[in-house]
Parts: sequence; structure tokens; C-alpha cells
Amino acid sequence: MKIDCHVHVVGNGTGGTGCWYRPRGFTRLGAPFLLRTVGLPATALTGDLDRLYVEQILRFVRKSSLDAAVILAQDEPYRDDGTKIADVGSFHVPNEFVLRLAREHREFLPAISIHPARCDALVELERGLAGGAVMLKCLPNCQNIDWNNPRYTRFLERMAESGLILLAHTGSEHTLPVLAPRLADPRVLTRALEIGVTCIAAHCGTGTMLLDRDYFDVFVEMTRRFPRLYGDNSSLAGPTFRLRPAALRRMLSAELVGRIVHGSDVPVPVSGVLAWAFGLMKWRDWRSIAQITNPIERDAQLKRALGFPAETFTRLAELLRKRPRTEVTDVPISRKRNLALGCGGHYI
Repeated sequence: MKIDCHVHVVGNGTGGTGCWYRPRGFTRLGAPFLLRTVGLPATALTGDLDRLYVEQILRFVRKSSLDAAVILAQDEPYRDDGTKIADVGSFHVPNEFVLRLAREHREFLPAISIHPARCDALVELERGLAGGAVMLKCLPNCQNIDWNNPRYTRFLERMAESGLILLAHTGSEHTLPVLAPRLADPRVLTRALEIGVTCIAAHCGTGTMLLDRDYFDVFVEMTRRFPRLYGDNSSLAGPTFRLRPAALRRMLSAELVGRIVHGSDVPVPVSGVLAWAFGLMKWRDWRSIAQITNPIERDAQLKRALGFPAETFTRLAELLRKRPRTEVTDVPISRKRNLALGCGGHYI
């Protein structure tokens, strides 16, 4: 099964989905490019964005060479004491929305998003597991999540026990407001890995050249220590200056290629122009792939042209937990009593 492990859902709440999109500051500049990537007009931001966006992503997956895409929820940022940090995030996608989309469309695999400091974090985790979640997605530097905080031990233990994968952003971030730059370091996943959680370091810790610190070497070193650590190649075919020849050679080396899974990061623009400019692919290959209007397929073809083998696209299927056969929409009250241990993530 060929899977794109990194596809964002975006919405404005039409149809009662609970989504919202409020780009702030510098991130406002990226909104038109994100819409253009998925072929939507600027008017979609104030129109029926939820439906239009999902229909486009579904069409892209169905018309691609892939079998499925992991669609990502997006929680809001919280403080360590469990209080929400208001008016900071740029967008929000509720867990129930992606869980519902996955129930309705076999091409979608749901990734929930839960800040572990939330008062209801474990209850929400159980709800997501019962609903068929295959991953938990987070941006530690944007959501203020330090997974090495001992308060989150019980949450991580439950993830390890269930087999739920942790997909965590690492490295540069310029499409969302950053609250804690230090949490872009892949070492933020150390405790999760020690507990036994399978982790995917999105972008392999790469940084925007000349602008941000690059943690790729840290990621590589961590793969030697932790057999459950993987990286995805999302956004590496975009105009983000993450990819450089030396990093690509190491990703494709015998040491590391078995730890890379495929991801696009749509709706982040998919270009490949920098890969061609750096001499990583031939002109005719880049120009041929650039004609593909489907961004999910264009990204997949660019990754193939860069040298990522077929196993990169199927590796995630081997790592995913088995999803429940029956739909469970809530957590039993007795289970809630055991999980409701107070704010701040005091789960030790």
C-alpha cells in the first residue's frame, strides 16, 4: 500500500466542522500560495472551504499513483499547565473531522492532534484510538509541546501500548507562528522513543538554508540510537530551501534510506525547481513532472526522480497500527474516570 503520510486538512468551519483558518503576521503571505497549490481561488477562504478543499484532496489521491493519504488534524497551542494559548495559532482542525472523513473515504487515514497538557488529553487519545486514528500529529515548536516533559509519561506510554505513531514536525517552520524555536530539535522526541513510541521526524530536522538552524545531523545520529525513529521527506520537493545535495545523498544511503517514509506536506507548494537548480535531477525530468497538475502526484513523481525507492512509499503501511473493526464514538464513563487526572498532563 503506497501512502502519503503528510497531507494537511484546512477549513473555515462551514458545515459545522469546527475548523478555522486565521493566518497571522508573516503567515498571511503564504495563504494565496497554499490555495493555488490545491487549485482553489482566493474566494474559497470565505466560501465553502471545508467542502471544496476536501473534495480536491480526495480527487488528487484518487487520481494519483498512491493508495491513500494520512490527513492531519491540528490542535491549538497550550501551556504546560493545560491552559490554552489563545489567539496564536493560524488554523485548527478538530480530531472528529478527520476521523469522520476517514470513515467516509477509504483513501483517507486519520492523524489526530492532541496537546498532552490538555485536561482531557488521555480521554481524547482514547477517543481517537477507538475512532481509528493511525497517527498523532504535532508541531512541537508551534504548539509548545516538549515531549521530554516527565508529565507526559502516561500519555506516551498509552501511545506506545496502542502502536499509535507520533508524527512530529522538526526543523524550520515558516508557514505557522513559532512559539518555542528550541523545540524544532529532533531531540524533543527522545523520551517518546525511550518509552517505545514509533516516531516520524517530519522533514528529518532539515532547516531553511541561511535562515534557520539545521538539525539533519542530529536526526541521523538519533536513528543510530533509536530503531523506532523514522523521518519523512515531506516538503523536500518544495521551494523551502530544505533540501541540499549532501542531505539527499545521506537520505538515500544504505544507512538511512530504510528510515525514510514518503510525505508531501500538501498544501505546501510542490515545485522541484530547487532540486533541478542544485543538480539533483535532469532538466527534462523536472520539466515533464512540472506539467502534472495534481500536487500529490507531482510530489510523488519528484521524489521518485530524486531517487527515493519504491519502499519509501510502502514503508508506512508496515508501521501502522491495526485500526478497530467497529466504530466507537465515545469512551466509557468508567474509563473516563481513570483517565481524568487533572490539567498539566500529570500522568506519571
